[in-house]
Amino acid sequence: MAERRVRRAMLAALLSVVGIGVHASARAAEAQTYYVREDGGPAAQCDGRHDAPFTGKGHACAWWHPFEALPPGGPARIAGGDTLVIAAGSYRMGRGARSTKDLEKCRADWPWDCHLAPLPSGPSAERPTRLLGAGWDQGCKSPPQLWGTERAATILDLSGSAHVRVACLDITDHSSCIEFHGGKRQVERCERDHEPFGDWAGVGVSATASSDVILTDVAVHGLAHDGFRVGGVSDWTLERVRIVGNGWSGWNGDLDDKSNNTGKLVFRDVEIAWNGCAERYPGGEHVGCWGQQEGGYGDGLGVGETGGDWLFERVNVHHNTQDGIDLWHARADTRITLRDVHAEANAGNQIKLTGSAQVEHSTLIGNCAAMAGQGSLEPGDLCRANGNTLALNLPAGARADVESNEIRGEGDCLIQLTCAGSGCQKATGKIHDNRLIGSTRRDGTGMPKPPCSVWVEPELRGAALDYEKNRQSGTRTLGCPSGISNCAGNGWSLGEGVE
Repeated sequence: MAERRVRRAMLAALLSVVGIGVHASARAAEAQTYYVREDGGPAAQCDGRHDAPFTGKGHACAWWHPFEALPPGGPARIAGGDTLVIAAGSYRMGRGARSTKDLEKCRADWPWDCHLAPLPSGPSAERPTRLLGAGWDQGCKSPPQLWGTERAATILDLSGSAHVRVACLDITDHSSCIEFHGGKRQVERCERDHEPFGDWAGVGVSATASSDVILTDVAVHGLAHDGFRVGGVSDWTLERVRIVGNGWSGWNGDLDDKSNNTGKLVFRDVEIAWNGCAERYPGGEHVGCWGQQEGGYGDGLGVGETGGDWLFERVNVHHNTQDGIDLWHARADTRITLRDVHAEANAGNQIKLTGSAQVEHSTLIGNCAAMAGQGSLEPGDLCRANGNTLALNLPAGARADVESNEIRGEGDCLIQLTCAGSGCQKATGKIHDNRLIGSTRRDGTGMPKPPCSVWVEPELRGAALDYEKNRQSGTRTLGCPSGISNCAGNGWSLGEGVE
């Protein structure tokens, strides 16, 4: 009897210990909120869990820099599902920033790796990891600025990150230089060989193998190379994001074998502008614009081979030194929707797409010579690829719907339809209820004739293509475009400037 009582007591004690352990584990698994403030302190003296300054007493205070949460080279001090809130202020990101003195990744001969460790993945879409600027839920009036320096390769790294939310950040650098710039020296070429390298960073946001990411109220501007360098991702959404004034491109998605994207790629209320140009610091003017003729690039958004279901809604893409939106290398199974898009003054094609495309209620203005005289742009950079306003490349089985748009241009044609491989005659499409308006090239260096309305590549002729209820003026072709199978209810006029 006594032995049984002892065994029961021991079992009860064991269960109590186990219960305490389980309870402690449950507490540890709860999501935490951490804070960064300019008047905070290092992790050795602050726990980061309190939105309070470091006073020199106690540990209940915020960290003083995002590197305390996500040290270059890791490991992260926050876990998946946690929230990091950064207060308004200016945070140097790179060698020489707070907390970098003794970090291996921030040494003088290896400064490009001195950037935030990748954000830990959240456990699920319902419990994402969040990186937020203070005021993210109150209109984001004073986003914290994360500015790259000393040749940091990137500022925000989301490689491998899943179930992530990023909001209310200003991502930039404090230099007017462009990396590898080779044009006439309106701006400096970034120093890459000798320390100090200067207050520049290559890329704003980098990511591969990343999924379920939402960026809201984020500005990525003035970087020395790309605003975004992102490929091989799935289910990304950008809302109220500005990608402006980055030296090579706005969104560079050509990452060789890591380029393929899947799932939904959503761009909503996004501005993509002045990429291929430097952003003057300080001041913000766009200078030093260059393109392919000088060894540069300049797409607003360009990708390598990719799939996915792309949506561009209320996107304003303008004054990029090559194409506005370039999805020409998309696979045949890609689906692309442009709704309420404004594309204007991009130096190449305004929009170029491969796959099934729906373009509706948009304004596409192909004044492809509008950037003449900007920076070191050569005449060959202007109206590149013939300057066609809307270029659609149709594979077998694809469908293209172009409906209720205003499409203008001074390049070769307003709409270009080409064949993407064998069997393209099985593609279908309709061009309905659009205003098509042509004009001669304004800088005088192009063809002395206005554009055609629609050009159908001979290999595509035979596809079921409808051209109905369009209003066409100022183009060199009147009547039904060649290669269209069904043409009805259209209106044509010569328009201003046409002989």
